[in-house]
Amino acid sequence: MSYKSFNIIFLVIILLGLGSVAGFNFFIDPLWTFQHNHKYNDVQVNINERQLKVNQIHFSKDFDYDTLLLGSSRTTYIHPGDFENMDVYNFAASDLSFKEYKSMIDFAKKEKGSEFERIIIGVDFNKSSMEQSAEDLTLDEYIDNATSPFYRYKNLLSLDVLNYAKKNYRLSKDDKIILLRSYNRYNMTFAREFQPETIRKETEAKVVKFRKLFYGDNYEYNPEFKEVLQQIKEDNPNTEFVIFTSPISAPLFEAIVDEGNLDDYHHWLNEIIDVFGGVYNFMGVNTVTSDILNYFDGHHYYPHVGEMIAKRISADNPTGVPDDFGIYLTEHVGEEEIQ
Repeated sequence: MSYKSFNIIFLVIILLGLGSVAGFNFFIDPLWTFQHNHKYNDVQVNINERQLKVNQIHFSKDFDYDTLLLGSSRTTYIHPGDFENMDVYNFAASDLSFKEYKSMIDFAKKEKGSEFERIIIGVDFNKSSMEQSAEDLTLDEYIDNATSPFYRYKNLLSLDVLNYAKKNYRLSKDDKIILLRSYNRYNMTFAREFQPETIRKETEAKVVKFRKLFYGDNYEYNPEFKEVLQQIKEDNPNTEFVIFTSPISAPLFEAIVDEGNLDDYHHWLNEIIDVFGGVYNFMGVNTVTSDILNYFDGHHYYPHVGEMIAKRISADNPTGVPDDFGIYLTEHVGEEEIQ
């Protein structure tokens, strides 16, 4: 074999290899930069929700939703289609800080080309603390990635992306939910089902963790919280804001009380009411939060609870939602009230 022939064969092999990687990455699309869906990519690993959802929004051909939903990982378990008479995009992401609200809303508005009819925000009490919200965060890094030249095509040749694509393919082929959080191609999140004893142990562990890290003397209210809420309201004068509290399990809420943070909790609710006029409060001890089997770890609820939240917010007298789950508060609450 001549040197020239060897080089040609070698080049062909390399091109075939790269073509195979690019083709498979495109077929599965683990970075959500293309729009196709099929039975081999209908289970998607959560790589980085901020990047994935920025990609999905930016490369979408029809990002024209009337409602934007924000929140932490808890809110990811609310399926957009569960809201009645609303076309919702769920922009929730893990460990979300209220400092990120403005950046997320501004980006989504820019991609939509107009303001949203409404913005729904799921808020978490522990995220109102200084320790959990001191850093100023934005989506700039993820937006820069998505808007960089040839971003989605360069990633087709990435071996890291290939590894994610393989995992998505295996999960989709087996058609099983085995992860704590996985997505389908319609931005719907699913969680693995656990046995009651496992859930009880996980809940007990989370109570210990939250007492140690988030409540008691470790908690200091962040005075910027109200300022941020006021700013996003002023920036979106034609948008209706709907705020709801993420329902942690009753044992975790009782830890808030036991650790001496009830006044902080009331102050948090009252500031939301001051800015927006009201808040759907799903927290406290109620029918849903008292059943720890509605959660897989005491604070992340299963999608069927997310459905109840969506119905309470979007429907009048929704069926299947307990009357004590999602009380709409418009007046200041005090120490004697633990709703």
